[in-house]
Amino acid sequence: MKLNKIALIGVFAFFILSCSTSSKKSEGLKNVDAMAFQSLMKEVENSTILDVRTIDEYEQGHIEGAQMADISSSAFQDVIAKLDKSKSVFVYCLSGGRSSQAADALASAGFTSIYNLDGGMLAWNMANLPVSTSAKAKLASLGMNMGDFEAKIKGKKRVIVDYNAEWCGPCKQLSPILKAWVKEQNGAVELLEIDVDANPELAKAKKIEAIPYLEMYKDGKMTWSNVGLIGKAELNQTK
Repeated sequence: MKLNKIALIGVFAFFILSCSTSSKKSEGLKNVDAMAFQSLMKEVENSTILDVRTIDEYEQGHIEGAQMADISSSAFQDVIAKLDKSKSVFVYCLSGGRSSQAADALASAGFTSIYNLDGGMLAWNMANLPVSTSAKAKLASLGMNMGDFEAKIKGKKRVIVDYNAEWCGPCKQLSPILKAWVKEQNGAVELLEIDVDANPELAKAKKIEAIPYLEMYKDGKMTWSNVGLIGKAELNQTK
């Protein structure tokens, strides 16, 4: 009987602690409707607005001044790591689901003032609030530059670089083929995957106009490149 009481006390204490931790993490997170979201953006100085949708969604229409930080991209954590935690962050997506995930990630990363647009762009449009369009997405992070890239391949015997994007169908088809091929090389070739949307500065410097795009580097020098979907037979020719 005493053991049961001790176990119950332990469970109760754990529950209280968990609730307390969760409460602290969510203290600075507020879900607000479209009108309040717009009003607060005007009132709060030096804030950051994050559109966590894809680049295609962003370019179809976004809130003026918003930076794109696609939560489906592997670079999302790198993007928020470079933001100023002392500033308020306004976050939104299409309907509120992805931005809720992003808001939780921001809270976990130490941001203390987060406003999530309840209902996302659907609610924003229903309220007839202004939408901006641009030819090019304003990214929260420009990602790697050429110097960063060169540092990644420096000192490596052989590196195959896969330039891709989350929205690219052929890139997703190529990925398992490429990974299987690299595995077959038994450590002789290293794979470096680069999302061009998350690294626009590098993509521009390399003049990448189509993906999937592959490059092979030997001792830091490019020896082979290919645009488009290929198989193991073509990859074997890079030796």
